[in-house]
Amino acid sequence: MARSATQRGMASMLLATLAMVIMSAIFRHLSSVLHPFEISFFRSVFGLLFFAPLFIKQGLAPLKTRRLGAHITRGSVNAVSMLCFFLALKYTSLAKVAALFFATPLFAAVLAVLVLRETIKVRRVSALVIGVVGMLIIIQPGSDSLDFGAVLVLVSAILSAIAVILVKRLATTESSVTMTIYMGLVTTPVSFIASIPVWTAPNLEQLTWMIAAGCFGSIGQLAMVRAYTLADASAILPLEFFKLIWSAIIGYAFFAEIVDLSTWVGGTIILASTVYITHHERHEKPQGKTPAKPNS
Repeated sequence: MARSATQRGMASMLLATLAMVIMSAIFRHLSSVLHPFEISFFRSVFGLLFFAPLFIKQGLAPLKTRRLGAHITRGSVNAVSMLCFFLALKYTSLAKVAALFFATPLFAAVLAVLVLRETIKVRRVSALVIGVVGMLIIIQPGSDSLDFGAVLVLVSAILSAIAVILVKRLATTESSVTMTIYMGLVTTPVSFIASIPVWTAPNLEQLTWMIAAGCFGSIGQLAMVRAYTLADASAILPLEFFKLIWSAIIGYAFFAEIVDLSTWVGGTIILASTVYITHHERHEKPQGKTPAKPNS
């Protein structure tokens, strides 16, 4: 029975990785005609509309909270992270975005030590250092031209890691639904303000693409939650690597992107470091839960 649940969890994770990459690919396609900030706004709007049936059924109950300031802070951090992520899709390949975003848990591990005062051991430090090496392999800071998109992805990953820490604190009193709704309520106006200077009225076809992307994003979120519910993180986290594989396939098929060796090697190293840290954290804290990862 446990084995069957693990297999279902792994299948859900594969679906989640594919859905998230399709969402990113759609937004990359749209970035040629709409500014990424405007795309971010519509992503937030459609994300909120996903909860419309819940409000119809429960009214304003999901909004009850005594930690409004914490929700606003977390939402603001997520908003800037999302803006950086979608802007990065305009300037760099899908595969490089996926590979560098693997670093989010590494940044979160560092912040957990600095902010939450979690203990850190030599093995964890070693894994973090190896993860940094993976990032450097992808970015190649000594090269003649700096990849602006890669820098944006790292900024987005760092902000996502900060959001993970904020989620850990909020999760002690708030439900996942309340946290998700407030995130949308904050990211929507922030992304709208950012999009005003670059606003272009989208046509029906572009709106249809954004609705489709929103659907894939919701499918990805739900599939990821189901994966972590059914299976242990150590079994499904390595499957994050499929984001890089799907990105390479879709990027080549629709955008003529060819993934270079440094992205494959660096992405593999970063993800391996993440899996190693997660594995040892769960063995040291078997009763803990894997925190939800804020996705763009």
